[in-house]
Amino acid sequence: MTISNEDVTFVLSQISTAYLAARKKHAPMRGAHEGYAILKEEVDELWAEIKADNIENARLEAYQVAAMALAFLLEVRSK
Repeated sequence: MTISNEDVTFVLSQISTAYLAARKKHAPMRGAHEGYAILKEEVDELWAEIKADNIENARLEAYQVAAMALAFLLEVRSK
């Protein structure tokens, strides 16, 4: 399987879009514990789709996992 720069750019664009949509709907993460809980919830949803063998929905959930990982990196800071 060959992955092009365009493929990477597209996926990163989708992650950015998912992050910005989440921020329109929800407040930024208030700390590491909340960030972990949000990430865990998204990973659990991804796992449910994988177990159901629904790869298209799993891919959509993977975007949400990545978007919330991005949120953690951008929003959770040391005190």
